[in-house]
Amino acid sequence: MHPAGLTAAAAAGTPRLPSKRRIPVSQPGMADPHQLFDDTSSAQSRGYGAQRAPGGLGYPAASATPQAAFLADPVSNMAMAYGSSLAAQGKELVDKNIDRFIPVTKLKYYFAVDTMYVGRKLGLLFFPYLHQDWEVQYQQDTPVAPRFDVNAPDLYIPAMAFITYVLVAGLALGTQDRFSPDLLGLQASSALAWLTVEVVAILLSLYLVTVNTDLTTIDLVAFLGYKYVGMIGGVLMGLLFGKIGYYLVLGWCCVAIFVFMIRTLRLKILAEAAAEGVPVRGARNQLRMYLTMAVAAAQPLLMYWLTFHLVR
Repeated sequence: MHPAGLTAAAAAGTPRLPSKRRIPVSQPGMADPHQLFDDTSSAQSRGYGAQRAPGGLGYPAASATPQAAFLADPVSNMAMAYGSSLAAQGKELVDKNIDRFIPVTKLKYYFAVDTMYVGRKLGLLFFPYLHQDWEVQYQQDTPVAPRFDVNAPDLYIPAMAFITYVLVAGLALGTQDRFSPDLLGLQASSALAWLTVEVVAILLSLYLVTVNTDLTTIDLVAFLGYKYVGMIGGVLMGLLFGKIGYYLVLGWCCVAIFVFMIRTLRLKILAEAAAEGVPVRGARNQLRMYLTMAVAAAQPLLMYWLTFHLVR
């Protein structure tokens, strides 16, 4: 037999012995040579990352020892107290400055109205001839809120009447194909300008006549703003019934506002003269009467001037 065949048969019949390749044994202090990364799970025995608290994300939790709590709480409490004091001081400063230029507290009084008051006041503006008691009621030297006294001045009706007047003016201009934002703005600014001129003129006249009265600037704005109610009625009737309806309603409203202003302002201007003991026929009292008549007579003139061009 050929020697190659004998060799193959011997290899097939003899079992293969295991390899005698030596595997390195890792020492207790050495890492496994076949491991790519070090195992840090047992790092506690080597003093690495000892006793990690369950703070999450592998970061150590903050210490909660009594010493740390003692140091942290006073600082946070002082910061909160300082911030609260700063906020209180800032609020007080803002309130003082606002009250200096805009009397918010007083404005709240002039808007203290309800539906019953508005209805009664509108009736008084259109029919002042039937009203008898024009005295403003007081409670402990303070006038009561307008919702409790129909004679008290308010700013709700003048403000709403002014806005409604501007809207009605825009409607009238639109029906005549003359509407434009500039013209509507001119109408509103003209009404405000005339109101400002009235207030300044009355205050200057009161100063020149040396009238000591409790009539404030806000009171003047309220009384002078009531004429917008009659202006709205005149323009609306003019749109519905033409110039005849406009002149009839506006004429009625002009007479009504004249009577209303006379009976209201005489208690504010002439009553002070009576309290001072000034004779009815005295020179100063005569000036006060003329001033009251002039203010009342100016209302119908302005009502016509601000509305006649809106009706054609």
